[in-house]
Amino acid sequence: MKRQLEPTRDNRMTPHEKFERMTTRPVGQLVTKLAVPSIVSMLISGIYNLADTFFIGQINTQSVAALGIVFSYMVLIQSVAIFFGQGSGNYISRALGRREVCDAEEMAAVGLISSVLTGVVLAALSFLMMRPIMSLLGSTDTIMPYACDYFRFILIGTPFIMGTFTLNNQMRHQGNALLSMIGIVSGAVLNIILDPIFIFVFDLGIRGAGMATAISQAIGFLVILSMVGKRGTLRITFSHFKPTRRRYHDISAGGLPSLARQGLMSVSAICLNQMASLYGDAAIASFSVVSRIMMLACAAMIGYGQGFQPVCGFNYGAGLYDRVRRAFWHSCSVSTLYCTVLAILGWVFSEPLVALFRADDPEVIRIGSEVLRYQCYSFPLVAFITLANMYLQNIRKTLPAIIMASARQGIFFLPALFAGHAFWGFTGVEISQMLADAGAFIFAVPLVLRALKEMETRPAAR
Repeated sequence: MKRQLEPTRDNRMTPHEKFERMTTRPVGQLVTKLAVPSIVSMLISGIYNLADTFFIGQINTQSVAALGIVFSYMVLIQSVAIFFGQGSGNYISRALGRREVCDAEEMAAVGLISSVLTGVVLAALSFLMMRPIMSLLGSTDTIMPYACDYFRFILIGTPFIMGTFTLNNQMRHQGNALLSMIGIVSGAVLNIILDPIFIFVFDLGIRGAGMATAISQAIGFLVILSMVGKRGTLRITFSHFKPTRRRYHDISAGGLPSLARQGLMSVSAICLNQMASLYGDAAIASFSVVSRIMMLACAAMIGYGQGFQPVCGFNYGAGLYDRVRRAFWHSCSVSTLYCTVLAILGWVFSEPLVALFRADDPEVIRIGSEVLRYQCYSFPLVAFITLANMYLQNIRKTLPAIIMASARQGIFFLPALFAGHAFWGFTGVEISQMLADAGAFIFAVPLVLRALKEMETRPAAR
């Protein structure tokens, strides 16, 4: 039964108002407006990652390397959370486009509660196998004590991290990017404040960094959850939690591309750490630093793509296919220009950027600046790759979206990593991401053009 679309008495935008806004305003203006909060939240999160690396970098090289080791696990749990968030969020945006509000609310509850419960299970299992997991993720004997100290607190925060990422994706797909931003930013800012206090004032070292992350993520989750209850378009309650095989099938259809992309990112990070460990702790630390720099560089581009996603989902659900196509090309153009500018700046300032985090380790600076420059060569291509994946995922092209999501970090990266190492040694490891980006771009172009061409043949909604 559809919930009636009357005006509410509070500050929430009604589903009817949201539908009118998403399907009538100029797509470029709409994408940009929705993207701004996402860009801010992504940038703040990226700055937090850099700040975390900076503070930990003041301890020693092994602590920075430990951050890179645990990063693989964090990407893994984020991939599962985004699976639930994107899968339920894609469905929610299409349901709102069809004006089926009750259906959207039930899907939101299933996605969120399933994500948090999964986080509890993953954390419990990881506690029991901590040292084997650290070894699997690429830790050396000298890094192991630091990695375990940090990992313990990340496990405590796992359910909150997963709940935050799931809610973040759901709210963006509803067009509530501003509320999503508040929750993400509150946790990241608190983490930046607590890091130096716990690390240096309380003299807890890397354990302090882990403690700051766990506390901040818990508070950030509670903030974003309260925002959903007070001002969100949809209401999420336990009474809406009605898991069914059909709902999990819909979550899988919309979330598997994200799971493939993020999951393979975790696998790639593990393989990269294992390969880098052959060349010492400085190599692992260098890749850890560069990964944080590139995450910040990608932040605004991904944020702009997140502004595109609800526009795509709403208008696809409403049958307004021309608006979907125009929104896609607009988003690609803006994002590619941004990535090109940042690639130039990153190449020019590669050494001072890396030196910010380990100024007293010339080997980390040398390796890190080389890796960063190689990745800058292909960075302008990443915008199209990312938007292509988001587009295919939101129009329910599940198999092409999964393949596209797997391309950059799996289909092309892993062969480039192992083949590069076999033929060119450590230089091959350094250029592996650049080669993977080029391959993924060549792969994405015909896939997306074909999907856009198919959409042109569909009759527009009346």
